[in-house]
Amino acid sequence: MKKVVIVTLAAVLFAFSFAGLASAASYMSIATGGTSGTYYPIGGAIASAVTKAGKIQCTAETGNASVANTNLIATKGIEIAMVQNDITYWAVNGELMFQGKPLRNVRTVAALYPEHVHVVITKESGVKSIDDLKGKRVGVGAPGSGVEGDVQAIFKVAGLTYNDLRKADFLDFAATASRFKDNQIDAGFVVAGYPVAAIMDLTTTKDVALLNFSDDFLAKLNKTYPFLVKSIIPGKTYRGIDTDTATPAVMAILITYDEVPEADVYNFTKAMFDNIADVHAAHAKGKEITLEGALSGLTAPLHIGAEKYFKEIGMIK
Repeated sequence: MKKVVIVTLAAVLFAFSFAGLASAASYMSIATGGTSGTYYPIGGAIASAVTKAGKIQCTAETGNASVANTNLIATKGIEIAMVQNDITYWAVNGELMFQGKPLRNVRTVAALYPEHVHVVITKESGVKSIDDLKGKRVGVGAPGSGVEGDVQAIFKVAGLTYNDLRKADFLDFAATASRFKDNQIDAGFVVAGYPVAAIMDLTTTKDVALLNFSDDFLAKLNKTYPFLVKSIIPGKTYRGIDTDTATPAVMAILITYDEVPEADVYNFTKAMFDNIADVHAAHAKGKEITLEGALSGLTAPLHIGAEKYFKEIGMIK
């Protein structure tokens, strides 16, 4: 009888021990973007890669673009968010849409990949340069979004304002594509890693092009805003657009806030890069996320957990 009691007690203790181990994983969520952009599939792939390691149960959630995601991080509404590095710069320095209200608790986790400014134009619009947007109907991004922030920066360097347009439409990616299909806009800004699903879909039904920026304008833009760098959208990325397009680009990055536990951010960062091949396989843009580029273009301080990981693998001394 005593042996039975002992064995039963041992089994109970083992069960409780196993339950404790099973519940030991931390839970983290990633704010991404709308389902028609690049953030959403990339964020989902990162969440799966992190969860695979077993120490973090990670989920990806749709988000409302970079500005909203940055505010969500600053108010501790979510643990991780995907944003543009220019938005983070403006946030921590209290500029543009964060004027006078710097978000000092924002921290970076890692850089991901370049995000390109796509200025989609109808071929009949006659738009050949940024100045040709005067008098046109233009989609300038969702209100307060990273896209709109980049439009403001580009317009400032070009000497344009919204008043110079026939109409400024504040549209997200999907709505921009929809307006093109209904012949309601002449041009529209989309900032995302190519290929963008909304633009790919648009080119199957509409004959559109991408605005090619001049070298002089791109150099002037970069001098004013160093995080807007000259880049190329390769020809044939989109149906009917066969030549390379010179355009500004920013970096997509992962951010968090300073009070997220060091161990959680360390485990998140390590798990993501340990399983980065899964992210590469999930989306074309995922192939551009590498350890070599993980510290490129960061515009806010690293979180101590991420810093620990990068020091451990010798990327930071």
